[in-house]
Amino acid sequence: MSFTSATPRWADVYLVATGRGISVCGDVLATFALALVLQEAGHGGLAVSGLLLASTLPIALLAPLAGRLADRVDSRTILVVVGLAQSGVCAALAFSTHPVLIICLVTLLACGLALTMPTISALVPRMVSRADFPRASGIVASAGQIGMLVAPALAGILVGQTGQRLPLLLDAVSYLGLVVVGLLVRTRRHGGTERAKAEAAFRLRDDRTLLVMTVAVAAVVAGVSAINVFDVFFVRETLGASTTLYGLVAASWTAGMLLGNPIAGRLPERRRTVGTVLFLLGGACAAVLVGGVVAQSAWWLVPLWMLGGVFNGALNVTTSVLIADRVLPEAHGRAFSLFGASVQAAGIVGFFVAGPLTEMFDPRVLVVGAGAAGLLAALACLPLVRFQPPPASRTTMRDEIGDNVAA
Repeated sequence: MSFTSATPRWADVYLVATGRGISVCGDVLATFALALVLQEAGHGGLAVSGLLLASTLPIALLAPLAGRLADRVDSRTILVVVGLAQSGVCAALAFSTHPVLIICLVTLLACGLALTMPTISALVPRMVSRADFPRASGIVASAGQIGMLVAPALAGILVGQTGQRLPLLLDAVSYLGLVVVGLLVRTRRHGGTERAKAEAAFRLRDDRTLLVMTVAVAAVVAGVSAINVFDVFFVRETLGASTTLYGLVAASWTAGMLLGNPIAGRLPERRRTVGTVLFLLGGACAAVLVGGVVAQSAWWLVPLWMLGGVFNGALNVTTSVLIADRVLPEAHGRAFSLFGASVQAAGIVGFFVAGPLTEMFDPRVLVVGAGAAGLLAALACLPLVRFQPPPASRTTMRDEIGDNVAA
């Protein structure tokens, strides 16, 4: 198996969850704080769009390299070195004012995130048994979502009260917390033997189940990610909501994700399939579709967006379990990195498509269309689903290689 047979190391799970929360919060905090700084300095939408692109594009482009490094370099080395580098980048950002320099530094920050994300994801299966992994994955996912939930509000408060420098210096200090986590976590991935590395060569197309899952998730994300552009116009202009209510609507999706994580952890093993992934994708899209059709006030969106978030949170845990269970331990970094990159790339496509559409159509039509497009994408993948267990050769190889857990 690809999970440790030793006593679960829950202390390590919570430490890694803390590291994930710090990493995500730091990246989002820096992006939002700098977006506010650029906007207040009079820079146009091109600069802000460039900033947002710089914070996501490296994760997609560096996936093959980042995955290999996560599998072949000591996990402690990655977390410590990258954490120190990100801290230095944030310190430099605190004193940067030129938009081109800011975008370049944010790109470096995202390069660090491209490395730490698969490293942390690949560590978790080594800490717990197969039965405990859904719960552990939910804990780590929740930490990242809390970071995403807290960061935008924190950025707004700090930039509004103190300006650019303090939030980014605090962000630099927070990345040192990732260094501490890397030093304290007892579970480590050292990379396997040369034989194990050769046999663990990972190609997504070799596993039909993971390929269908990745295509389905990416297709839905491409359709639905445009919601991030549409909803500000839908909530603020069509529904006439205040900025406070808009923030509540935006936060309700993430709050729902926090509820969805433990729900997925309680799913029986026979329900952790690509069919379940498609059902969860469809549920999230249906919530968006219904919200776009029926909402006459922004308050209607709060429970619907929370419901969509529940499906989204359960989806994150279910996909993590499927990847960890079907891929050799030595290739976990590559598998998680490629899956994450596919989702990021799809989100970027949706972001670019959304911009011109906002100038052409009514916001309600766009929200309904995005929800319907995502639902149709999930349904279109149903004929591709073929339930199959991991190949016998992989199960045998897992038993032969062992779990590579360091004390």
